[in-house]
Amino acid sequence: MNTNIKREAFKERITTETSIKVSLLIDGTFQIKVDTGIGFLDHLLTTLAFYAGWDFEITAGGDTNIDDHHTVEDCALVIGAALDEALGDRNGIARFGHAYVPHDESLARSVIDLSNRPYARINLGLTRDSIGEFSCENIPHFLESLAYRAKFTLHLDVLYGNNDHHRAESACKALGQALAQATKQMKNDQIKSVKGVI
Repeated sequence: MNTNIKREAFKERITTETSIKVSLLIDGTFQIKVDTGIGFLDHLLTTLAFYAGWDFEITAGGDTNIDDHHTVEDCALVIGAALDEALGDRNGIARFGHAYVPHDESLARSVIDLSNRPYARINLGLTRDSIGEFSCENIPHFLESLAYRAKFTLHLDVLYGNNDHHRAESACKALGQALAQATKQMKNDQIKSVKGVI
């Protein structure tokens, strides 16, 4: 694999509901700027990008006067599109990644396959209605939308934990760690599939 090629993308989405811009560099140096207008979403995105090892910037504005759904969903779609583009043909990557990550009393497990086959099975076990202004029902929706738009298989479970903040944060740390592992460039352009194509 030509490691001189930057695996990066810039994407934006402008609708009557949201305006979102994303810049993503997979092999980054932890330069991260996040401003979605939703505090806990900012926290989770910063966490995800940090543990994935990205340079990452997102700015988002949306109709949060209605609720957070459109902004959360569209952020996931734009980040997913940027990751898909930055991965290119996916030749020469490790492809699979997994991580167990504790956060105090919570433990999350993330297993991914950058397979071009979108699928998501997510069980966070959240019980609160919201964390800050972020509706808890939209946390798994964000993760599902990200996996489907970035075209990867995601199995993400919080195995146990008492605090929903800790549960959600451990899940994003685990996903970030798994992404860092799966996107790692191998020493050659070997296609990690018996089919000959990912």
